[in-house]
Amino acid sequence: MLNDFRGLRVMAILSIIAGILFFFGTEGYGADYANPRLLVSPADIEENMGKWIVLDCRDKKAVAQKTGGTLKGYDDGHIPGAITLGGDCAKVLRTKETSTVFPDPEDTKKYDTKKYEEMLGRAGINNDRTLVIYSDKKRITHATVGFWIMEWLGHKDVRFLNGGIEAWEAAGKKLDLKETKLSPVKFNANPETIKKRIATTEEVLLAAKGEVKDIQIVDSRTSAEYEGTDVKAKRGGHIPRCILNLSHVEMFDKSAGKIKSMDDLEKLYVKLDKSKRVIPHCQTGTRSTLTYLVFRLMGFKDPANYDDSWIIWGNREDLPVQ
Repeated sequence: MLNDFRGLRVMAILSIIAGILFFFGTEGYGADYANPRLLVSPADIEENMGKWIVLDCRDKKAVAQKTGGTLKGYDDGHIPGAITLGGDCAKVLRTKETSTVFPDPEDTKKYDTKKYEEMLGRAGINNDRTLVIYSDKKRITHATVGFWIMEWLGHKDVRFLNGGIEAWEAAGKKLDLKETKLSPVKFNANPETIKKRIATTEEVLLAAKGEVKDIQIVDSRTSAEYEGTDVKAKRGGHIPRCILNLSHVEMFDKSAGKIKSMDDLEKLYVKLDKSKRVIPHCQTGTRSTLTYLVFRLMGFKDPANYDDSWIIWGNREDLPVQ
């Protein structure tokens, strides 16, 4: 009887502890998010060192900013065991001309998935092993480009280091100067996610014309870009029937480089229906990848990045502009 009573007490205490952890969250996973495991902490990475693949999405070498100062690169110190694709993910994973994903050389309406398969396979990235992506707080969207592209290609478990390299250093953890190289593996792009996680200009046009009702267009540019006073293409303005304009900087704490809480995000996106397809865009589809990550965290059922974005839409005079 006494042992049974003690056992029940232990179970009750464990149940209370579990409830407290669920309510307040843990260091790695904010339990309030619908998909909390997408965000990880330095402690999570350290605990899974050698099991997870960690990808540094910064430039390989230090880069001088136009606005002054220098941004450190992979060679200046990175998370131990982290790999690099040879440069900034927003650059090496996209074309130089339009900053869009690689087009198929034989059919521009398709994508060059073979190029991605070869690049990622050489880097040691396969479809199944957990992949954590990070950058720094000033290049947070360059890391989210990597996050979105990996999900678009069909990687099964992509995660994001909340707070980036600064969070790692703030936790008192050491950086490594030695480049890590993994053995080549096989990466296979998934045709289903290739269709689902990206929005084409043709699809967005149907929504802009009102021919498709269940698509929500979201503009992640500044209000000046949206209103057409800051013009970065042949034409200024925005896509007709855009439901919401919200700059990507509203989604994270710029001082820490961390994604805002679920409560804060819910207030920002109260107009949107999580059950419907939602398509964020910006100028080059870079800032909107942060919006994509936020929608994934919040539990939107069908988010897709409009990769062509305004650099294509605003320069095509056959497309409607408001």
